[in-house]
Amino acid sequence: MSNGIWKIDGVETKPKHKAAITWEDTRFFSVTYQGKVYHGEVTEEQMELGYIKVKINHREFLLQKEGSLNSLIKELGLDKEKIKKLHQLKSPMPGRVIGIKVQIGDEIEVGDELLTLEAMKMENVLKSDGTGKVKSIDIALQEVVDKGKVLITFE
Repeated sequence: MSNGIWKIDGVETKPKHKAAITWEDTRFFSVTYQGKVYHGEVTEEQMELGYIKVKINHREFLLQKEGSLNSLIKELGLDKEKIKKLHQLKSPMPGRVIGIKVQIGDEIEVGDELLTLEAMKMENVLKSDGTGKVKSIDIALQEVVDKGKVLITFE
């Protein structure tokens, strides 16, 4: 653990002293540091995502190792979450439009409420799963729509 940069609970940490790790099996281990022994357990392992969660003396930590591949991925901009570009919002079910939360020209982000559709006496708030700008609203308040009907068009 003495080489490179580690992130412990999201904070960059450069180890100053050597610690010895003794593995009991693939899940349980002991850490000897400055003469003291700490008992640990791997609670979650996501090596393909570059992190593991460990519990040491009943306290949980998120460990991440930053390496040259991580730096290259960041430089290329590939570490950013891909966000869908909206084109149309279609009705996921038949129902009646009881609320329109956007106007033409609004900039939409992921999770923004777009409209409310009543179906089977239940109100369903339709939220954005991408980004875009409202080009047209293709329905009217209280209009009854079929499944698949285009409700909103985005630029």
